[in-house]
Amino acid sequence: MDEPAQGKPPTFWQMLQSILAAAFGVQSGKNRARDFNHGKASHFIALGTVFTLLFILVLIGLVQLAMHLTAR
Repeated sequence: MDEPAQGKPPTFWQMLQSILAAAFGVQSGKNRARDFNHGKASHFIALGTVFTLLFILVLIGLVQLAMHLTAR
């Protein structure tokens, strides 16, 4: 499906999939090896930071919604 050519860096979508898999702790060995061998650390750090910030904002939003709904 998302099989990169040998030696090519991972695409944006492959990196996003790797970030999500790593967040849930289910990254496959094959994808991890691809990321370490052909990916740039700066790209993964930037994408991971954006994912973490979005995750925190979603959590804050859910807490605010729960507080609003229970204050009635």
